[in-house]
Amino acid sequence: MHVVGKIINALNDQRLQQFAKQVGLTLVDHGLMLVSAESCTGGWLGQIITSVAGSSAWYEQGFITYTDMAKQETLGISSGTLEQYGAVSEQTALEMARGAISRSHAQMGVAVTGIAGPDGGSVKKPVGMVCFSWALKDGHMRNETRYFTGNREMIRRQTVVVALQGVIALLHSGQPLPAAG
Repeated sequence: MHVVGKIINALNDQRLQQFAKQVGLTLVDHGLMLVSAESCTGGWLGQIITSVAGSSAWYEQGFITYTDMAKQETLGISSGTLEQYGAVSEQTALEMARGAISRSHAQMGVAVTGIAGPDGGSVKKPVGMVCFSWALKDGHMRNETRYFTGNREMIRRQTVVVALQGVIALLHSGQPLPAAG
């Protein structure tokens, strides 16, 4: 219950901006620029990041690739990956993060792809399933799948929180991601 309470308290826009500011300070400390690739959040991650004054010092750009076609054409996701694993998979998230890095000047990428609902889920990939990838240009990366509950907005907000937390966690390598739900 403690973890759920932490996430719920973290979800208002002001708190999301505080997370983004923390990410920015960490990226600046490491001398890195960030790029994002989003599917289920539809640009929400980029919006929260750019709501922080001065974010252009550490955030280069974001890609919103909602369809499989957009993922392939914009980020270079392999059709084989999509056929074998599907759009909502850690493999696709990793290709999204790496594709975003290779199409930008950023040294770090964060990618999210998931099923925000209320429809679109299945037994194997239920509503609330979100796959994340955080990658550095040097090849260091981390992938994770989370299963969130709540309505569409709540799932997307939780996704933004975990995406931001994961940037910091990867840069402090070896530290596990905080539990988020």
